[in-house]
Amino acid sequence: MFGLPETFLRILIATVLGALIGLERERSHKSAGLRTNALVAMGASLISVIALGIAARNPSIDPTRMISNIIVGIGFIGGGAIIREGHKIQGITTAATLWVVAAIGIAIGLGFYSEAIFSVILAYFILSVLWLFEKKEGKNILYQSIKEENQKTDGF
Repeated sequence: MFGLPETFLRILIATVLGALIGLERERSHKSAGLRTNALVAMGASLISVIALGIAARNPSIDPTRMISNIIVGIGFIGGGAIIREGHKIQGITTAATLWVVAAIGIAIGLGFYSEAIFSVILAYFILSVLWLFEKKEGKNILYQSIKEENQKTDGF
């Protein structure tokens, strides 16, 4: 098992990486912003480190059971972020972002630094660059598919 400095470093790195994703969400004026994403990553990392510590002291304990429950808890939080207003559903990207941030926290907690950093870069790309594409082209694609579907059903 690793010492206290390594434990603190893992939790700190996870918090910073979560905050980086949260910064993008904050910039986009989303409800789950900087603090929420930083806390989710920090908590996931902390639980992962604790699970590894417990398993190191008692090999009969499976650390993946604790870690898998992080995902269950984030699913509950993500479910609360999704709001339906008539035909419009909001918060799905926020819920997915929280899920990814938790996975990044888990990765750091388990020592998968490179994988977590790559995931942060990829998530930031998805949330910023693909968002621009979606805003520019997404409605055209969506409305075109709806028009085509309506034309198919109107013919029968």
